[in-house]
Amino acid sequence: MLSKDMGMSFDFDQQEPWFHAAHVHYQLSPEELIHQSLQRGMGELDERGALVVSTGTYTGRCPQHRYIVRDAFTAAQVDWNTINQPMDEDVFEVFLQEVLAYLEGRELWVRDAWIGASQQWRQRLRVVSELPWADLFVHHLFLPRSSDLHDAYDWLVLHVPHFTRPACPAGRPTDHAQQPCIALHFTRKLILISGTAYTGEIKKAVFTAMNYALPQQGVLTMHCSANMDEQGQSALFFGLSGTGKTTLSCTADRRLIGDDEHGWDETGIFNLEGGCYAKCIHLNPDTEPVIAAAIGEGTLVENMRFYPGTKRLNFEDQSITENIRAAFPLTRVPHHVEDHCGPAPRWIFFLTCDAHGVLPPVARLTVPQAIYQFLSGYTAKVAGTETGVLSPKATFSTCFGAPFMPLHPTVYARMLQEKIQHHSVSCWLINTGWMGGPYGVGQRIPLPITRGILSAIFAGKLNDACFEAHPVFGFMVPRHCPGVPDSWLQPGGSWDDPLAYAQASAQLARAFQQNFQRFANQVPEKILQAGPISRF
Repeated sequence: MLSKDMGMSFDFDQQEPWFHAAHVHYQLSPEELIHQSLQRGMGELDERGALVVSTGTYTGRCPQHRYIVRDAFTAAQVDWNTINQPMDEDVFEVFLQEVLAYLEGRELWVRDAWIGASQQWRQRLRVVSELPWADLFVHHLFLPRSSDLHDAYDWLVLHVPHFTRPACPAGRPTDHAQQPCIALHFTRKLILISGTAYTGEIKKAVFTAMNYALPQQGVLTMHCSANMDEQGQSALFFGLSGTGKTTLSCTADRRLIGDDEHGWDETGIFNLEGGCYAKCIHLNPDTEPVIAAAIGEGTLVENMRFYPGTKRLNFEDQSITENIRAAFPLTRVPHHVEDHCGPAPRWIFFLTCDAHGVLPPVARLTVPQAIYQFLSGYTAKVAGTETGVLSPKATFSTCFGAPFMPLHPTVYARMLQEKIQHHSVSCWLINTGWMGGPYGVGQRIPLPITRGILSAIFAGKLNDACFEAHPVFGFMVPRHCPGVPDSWLQPGGSWDDPLAYAQASAQLARAFQQNFQRFANQVPEKILQAGPISRF
C-alpha cells in the first residue's frame, strides 16, 4: 500500500525500462482507491458506501474489437475465426509503442494478484491502469498476492481506456477515432486494452489467456460458476453472461466456490478469480438475497442510476444500459469456500436462456447429449452484455463461452467428456428463458421455479422420477418435478397454440442441426446422433 514518487522508471517487460511514470499507486486499499476516485470526480457513493461509476461510451464487451497476435507459436494452436481475429506481430508492436508513449509521465495504478486458486496452476498477474476505480475492480475480482513493485510476474495487462487511435491495430480503417482495441499476445503474456473503460474487458481478456495456456497443460478451463453443499458435493453451472450462473450458484444453502470462471484438474475444480461481477438489472433482494446483501461498502457499481433525489441504487433503471454490474470480492458472500477450490463435480448444469420458448425447464442428458449441448452452447445473448445487443437474441456460443475460447472447441469438449465419464457426473439442461411462447409472447421462467428444480435434483428427488424422451430433442424430461406445473414439462404444454409450438420446435431443431454441421467430421458418431430431429 504505497505510492511511488515522481519519475520512477518502469521495467514492465522485465528486460529494459519501457517508460517513466509520473506517479505510481501500488497495491492501494479499497478505501484509498475509492477516496481517490471521488477526489478526481470519477464517481459517487451510494447510501451504503458503494462506489458508483460510469464506464462511458462502452457499457459492455466489444468482441468485434478484440485481437490475438498470430506468431510462430499461436498460428497452429488458435482457432482463428471471426471471434479469434488475428493481429500481425509487427502491427502489435506499433500499437504497443503507441500505448507506452501514451503512458509516459502519467499517474498510474498498479496491482499484483493471482490468477487461479490452485497452488499448482496459479499465475502471477500485474495490471497497470490509468483509473483508480479500475484498480478497485482488479482488487475485487482477482486473488490477493503479497508482492513488491519490482517482483516478477507472468502476465501483464496495460489498461488505457482513454487512449484511442485513428485506425484499429489490425490495419483496417475505423469509422472514427474512438473505437476500442483489445490485443492479446499469448507468447509474450501481454494484454493491451484501449479505448474502453468497461472493466469486464480486463476480466475476460485474462480468462481468454488462461483458456489458451492451461488446457495445453492438461487443465480444463470452463466458463461456469461452481458451488458445493456442506457434504462437499460440488456442482458446475455453464452459461453465457445473463443466463443465471451467478444468481443460481449464490444461494444460502450452498457454499459458493466462484461465479464465472474455473479450472478442473486431476484433484478437482478451482476458481480462476477471487470475486464476483454480478449483473444487477432488476435485482430483487427477496429472490437474490445473497447478491443484494453483498452490494455495500467498498463495492464497485457500474452504470447504475440513483432514485431521484436520493443516493439509493435504482436496479430497475436501465436508461444507461441493461448491463449494470457490481464487482465485489467473494468474502462478501456468506459461507463461500475460503480456498476457492472443490472436488470434482457431482452435477453439471447447462443453463440456456431459450428465447424461442421451446425447451423444457429441465431435462436429463446422456454423456453424448451433454457434449452435444456443450459444443452447441445454445442460449440467448441477454441485452447489454455485449454492445449492440438490445434484446435477447438466440445464438450458439460453443462451450457456452465462444468469445473467450481461443483453442478449437473440440479441445475443451474432449477434456470435458473424459472428466464426465471418469467421475460419473450427472448432467442436466436447465432453461432459464421463456415458456408459453417466444420472447415477447411467452413469460420468462420465474427464478423460484428454477431454484426449486435445482433443489429437487440436489436432494435426489428426481433420481427415481419417470422420464420421457422429448420427441424432437431426445433428452429425458421428467413427468413431474416439485414446484413445476406438469404442463410445462410436456412438449408445448405451456403454449396456447400447439401448431405454433410444433413449428417453433422444428425451427429450433433445424438451427441446432445447421450450427452443428461444422463439427460433423470432428466428433464421434454418438455425439452427432445426440442432437435433435426436425419433424417439419
